[in-house]
Amino acid sequence: MTDKDTLAQIDQYIYDHVDDFVDALARLCAVPSVSAQGASIDEGADLVARMLGEHGIEAQIMPTAGHPVVFGRGAGRSDKTLLFYLHYDVQPPEPVELWDSPPFELTRRDGNLYARGSADDKGHIVARLAALSAVRHALGELPCHVKFVVEGEEELGSPSMNAYIDQNKDLLAADGCIWEFGGVNHEGQPSQALGMRGICYVELSVKTATRDAHSGLGGTLFPNAAWRLIWALNTLKDQDERLLIPGFYDDVRPVDEVDLEYLSRLPDDSYTMKEMYGLDGFLQGLSGGLDFERTAVFEPSCTICGLTSGYQGPGSKTVLPAEARAKVDFRLVPDQNPEDILKKLRAHLDQQGFQDIDIEYNGGTRPARTRPDHPFVALSNRAAE
Repeated sequence: MTDKDTLAQIDQYIYDHVDDFVDALARLCAVPSVSAQGASIDEGADLVARMLGEHGIEAQIMPTAGHPVVFGRGAGRSDKTLLFYLHYDVQPPEPVELWDSPPFELTRRDGNLYARGSADDKGHIVARLAALSAVRHALGELPCHVKFVVEGEEELGSPSMNAYIDQNKDLLAADGCIWEFGGVNHEGQPSQALGMRGICYVELSVKTATRDAHSGLGGTLFPNAAWRLIWALNTLKDQDERLLIPGFYDDVRPVDEVDLEYLSRLPDDSYTMKEMYGLDGFLQGLSGGLDFERTAVFEPSCTICGLTSGYQGPGSKTVLPAEARAKVDFRLVPDQNPEDILKKLRAHLDQQGFQDIDIEYNGGTRPARTRPDHPFVALSNRAAE
């Protein structure tokens, strides 16, 4: 049988079973496994393990210091091993009122499937299983060994994964690993992602009194937690998007000519982004091209993800808040280290006189890169073509 015949059989298998795979996606998306809220985590892990078993992958649920990891493996013909990294947890669906359909009910609209996790990352779990089933059908066996590691804390920054990996290096050993990225862009071209920025996620908080006060009583006398936090946040970066934490950029790996060459070949999707998000423009006056792509890929960032303080209900309430909190993430590039950034953040706030700002570390991961000339990349590119 020729390669062309094999590919035709694989395609036909997918076409013949697409409804089964959509049903499987619906089952998975129906589980509201929101890691930030600790919701349905065990249920999500159990279902993933069952689904792996249904496709001939021996699965086990492994505890961690946080949410469990589902590990699976299947035997193949060659001595090579391919590892699939995935996650069964999802982001919170709020604000629910902005959804056009229930977030945990897979809904088809205009040929697309919508649900929380349908793309990130439950759709990829089903896609991997569909691909393996189709290949096994066409070849009678898998061409190589496969392993799955499906975690439940990715949307939290994977706080338990470093320890899990350290404890299971031999179990997880593989010749190549595939994550969820890649796909077909808006110009119909297959695309590959050869790395991801890392993250350092923190929650900053301050408490200036034991209880809220009336603004008329305390407005000119009591410290205001909201203002205190805003002033602290204002020291983190300037209006030119430059981070002001001393030493923040010390370990940033310079962009080289190879990086720039690859970036220059990327299609310009700045217009699509502006349309999708209703933007008037981008930060720093960027408008596409090489500088746009370099900033998007190789520049670290600091984002205020959420702010909470005082009264936020309808109408007015003249309150002076005693507490304020902000969730902040730092996106990191090679060779930055989230724990190092955490230490530098603490030192910076202290130096600026904000020793009263508490820092809760909600997890972090290091940035990662794969060389564009690696043989596994070439193999993946051929598959994408």
